[in-house]
Amino acid sequence: MFLLKIVRNWLEDVRRNHGLEHATVAVLFARQGPQRLAGRASGNGFFILGKVDAQTIESCAQEALTRIKRGESGLVVSPMCGTNLVVTGGLCAMATIMSLTLSREKKPQERLGDAISASTIGAVAAQPLGRLVQERITTLADHADTEVVAVRQFTPWLLKVYTRRG
Repeated sequence: MFLLKIVRNWLEDVRRNHGLEHATVAVLFARQGPQRLAGRASGNGFFILGKVDAQTIESCAQEALTRIKRGESGLVVSPMCGTNLVVTGGLCAMATIMSLTLSREKKPQERLGDAISASTIGAVAAQPLGRLVQERITTLADHADTEVVAVRQFTPWLLKVYTRRG
C-alpha cells in the first residue's frame, strides 16, 4: 500500500509538471513566437530542449503557474503534445488493422482503399481524442500547492525547471 501511494503521488507530479510544461511553452510562444522546442516532464519538474535561456524560461514558468492557479486550466493541454501523436498512431493502426481484417475477401486494391479510408477516419477522430487523453490522463490542471523552485541550464539547448508541491 505504501509503495502504491508513492507511485500514485509520483504520477500525479509528472502529470502536473507535464501540464506546467505545456503552459510554460504556450507563454513562451505568446511572447516570442513559435520556435523549435521539445519538453519532457518528470516528478520534480520538466526539461526544455531548445535554444532559450534560463531566465526567460523561469519567467514563462512563473507566469504560466500563476495563470493556471487563476483558472486558465486550458493552458495545460497543447495541440503540439506527443500524446496527440500516440493517440493518432494508435487509432490509425487499429482502424487499418480492422479494415484489413474485415475485407479479406476483397481484391488487394480495394483493401488498400479501405485501409487508407479507415486510417484517415482514425486520424480525424484522434484530434478531439488526443485532447481528451491529455485532459484526463497525461496532464493535471490542479497546481494549487505547486511552486517553481529553480531553473538550471545544462547546455545552451537543455534546461530543467524544478518544481515542488508545498
